[in-house]
Amino acid sequence: QVQLVESGGGLVQAGGSLRLSCSASGRTFSSIVMAWFRQAPGKEREFVAAIRWGSGFTGYADSVKGRFTISRDNAKNTVYLQMNTLKPEDTAVYYCAAGPRLVSTEDKYDYWGQGTQVTVSS
Repeated sequence: QVQLVESGGGLVQAGGSLRLSCSASGRTFSSIVMAWFRQAPGKEREFVAAIRWGSGFTGYADSVKGRFTISRDNAKNTVYLQMNTLKPEDTAVYYCAAGPRLVSTEDKYDYWGQGTQVTVSS
């Protein structure tokens, strides 16, 4: 079992920045993949970024490349999502997830956090 707790959401103006954190506990290991997904009102949940815990290999959705950065702190068992140059369309509930493979499909991730709201005002 892996437990995930997100934090760091909030309200920010367009062009601003936020950093989300996902603290992991329980059964974590170097091959696990940690990911961020988001779900905007009335839309399906979509992949944002992912990182392989051991190697640090990363993947991003095209919509956030160059603006968002995913990273991890192994000592703190925490994954971060640094979000810069935020746009109103980034408004969503952001979820942390964990799974065995670095893929963009949510059904491949076994563990999920409760989500944190990010609101970007224009």
